[in-house]
This record gives sequence, structure tokens and C-alpha cells, in this order.
Amino acid sequence: MTATSRLPSGFYRVLAFLALVAAVVAIFALIEPRYLSMRNLTAVTRHMAANGLAALGLTFVVVVRKYDLSFPGIASFAAMTIGFLIAGGYSLGAAIAAGLGVGIAVGLVNGFAVAYGRLPDIVTTIATGSIVGGMAFLYTGGRTIFQNFMTSGLIDLNDIRFLGLNASFYFLIAIYGVAYLVLHHSRFGASFRAAGENPVSAHLSGIPVRLYTMGAFAVCAATAVLAVVLILAESGTADTNEGANFLMPAYAAVFLGAALLGGASIPATLAGTALITILLDGFSLLGVPYYYSDGVVSLILLAGVVLFDERLRREAAFLMTFLGFGRKIGETHP
Repeated sequence: MTATSRLPSGFYRVLAFLALVAAVVAIFALIEPRYLSMRNLTAVTRHMAANGLAALGLTFVVVVRKYDLSFPGIASFAAMTIGFLIAGGYSLGAAIAAGLGVGIAVGLVNGFAVAYGRLPDIVTTIATGSIVGGMAFLYTGGRTIFQNFMTSGLIDLNDIRFLGLNASFYFLIAIYGVAYLVLHHSRFGASFRAAGENPVSAHLSGIPVRLYTMGAFAVCAATAVLAVVLILAESGTADTNEGANFLMPAYAAVFLGAALLGGASIPATLAGTALITILLDGFSLLGVPYYYSDGVVSLILLAGVVLFDERLRREAAFLMTFLGFGRKIGETHP
């Protein structure tokens, strides 16, 4: 056995991912030299922070083999809650705590309905997301909130930099580090993954599968609120549709990362987020209309779902073999 053959398969996946990122960056840099500027790098990391936090919580839901479509609505409702309280003179800490409170409460409702009520996750989260998204209009009737934002300290979160990068990027890395230790290097994380991989066996082993499932939805809601806090800090206003742009990038990041690195995980989601953000930022810098960039993200999401789903991979491999693209067809029918 050679030294090369002893390398784990994950090593080659990482190399392939890095090569893909390098190729994408090189293409954008050739088309638009400003792509490699420090200003654009700062913008990429800032956008990556918000998208990455939204995708992080979704990873926990995907790990337990569920789907959550409510977190954009939760983020919008939390954004208006935070903005309303800031405009009312409350402190920034109290406003963010209230936003987290309402977000996690909705996440727990989702989790309880899916885990204990056995309601379908997609339908349930569409419904709750629509409800809380509509509730975001109750504060101002749909008008933008901007009062007291400049003096609350919220804008400062977007202005703090270290080594040329926004503090939000370091916050993202810190949160991902904690999530990695919890999900991949703790008994809690092992139980979490077991609840998704084989819920029956996990239940027989004494793992409270339903409780872990409910917790996953709560985590997803919490990270969506943290993500929208960064959006509020960047824009300086609170609107009723602040979380509307989280859905596609978050799902694309989770499933693309899972397809590239061999399964849903915290590092895979971070990798997927980086690639999606690099693509979206490049399209924006080139002036590509949003409907084209959204189409590309949708195609990436579809590809990630196909590659991540084991059943679909087997069917695709069978189809390729049947059509004559595999070795076995030539061996069977010389």
C-alpha cells in the first residue's frame, strides 16, 4: 500500500473543494480585477457572516433529517422586534435578547409540532414562517424602523474591524468553532447525530430523539436571529423582509457542503457558505441581475440535494451504467 492510498478520502474532498474555490476566484478575478481587492474581501467576509449563521442552525435540522422553511420569517419578525424596542429607547442588549426570545419560542413551537405532534416538517414550518412573517407587519404596518439606530450601538457592530476584516467574520468563526465542538466532539453531538441517522435505535438506546429534534429547530431559529442582527447592523434599519434572502443561500450552503465534503457537518456548511458567498459576491460585482444569480444558487442547491441523497446517487449511478457510461455495461455486454 502506497502512502497516497493511505490518505483518507476526506483529504481528497478538501483538495477538490479548495481547487474549486481557487478556480471560481480566478475566473472572477480575470473578468473583474477589483474582485481581489481588500475592499471586496471585506465585503465577502461580511456577507459570509450573515449567510453562514443562517446556514449553521439549518445544519442541526438537516442532521436530524428534517427541514425548516420558517427561519426567514422568524428572522424578519425578530428584526422588527429588535428595531421596535431600539426605537422605543430600550438598550441594545435587551432588544437582541427579546429578538432571540421570540425567535427561539417559534423554533420550539416548530420542534414540538414536528417531534411530538408528528406534523410534517415542511408544511408546519411553511405555516409558522408565514405567520410570524406576517406578524412582523404588526409593529409599524410595514414601515421601516430607523429611530435610535445610530445611537444604540448597533451600527458599531458593523464598523469594528481587526486586521482589515469585520468583527462579524470573527464572530462567525467563533460560533462555528463552538458548534463544531458540540456536534462533533461531545456526547451531546453524538446523540444528536444518532437521532438523525437511526432514530429507532437511538430511542432504544435511551436517547430522547424527540427532544433533540425540538432542540434542532430552536437552534435554527436562534442562529437566524443572530444572522439578522448582523443585517440590521449593516443596513441601519429594520424592515419586514430582512430575512427573505436567507432561505436559498442557507440551503445551498448546507447541501453543497454536504455533497462536497461527504455529509452534513459544521465544516461542510462553512465550506458551502464560503463558496456560495464567493459566487454571489462575484455576480454582484459584475452587475449580474439578481434573478440570474438566484437561478445559479437554485441550480447549486438542486445539485447538492441530488449528490447528498444516497438514494438519488444510487439511482443516478444505475442510470449511468444502464446508458453505457459505466464499466459494468461493457463487461456485461462486450
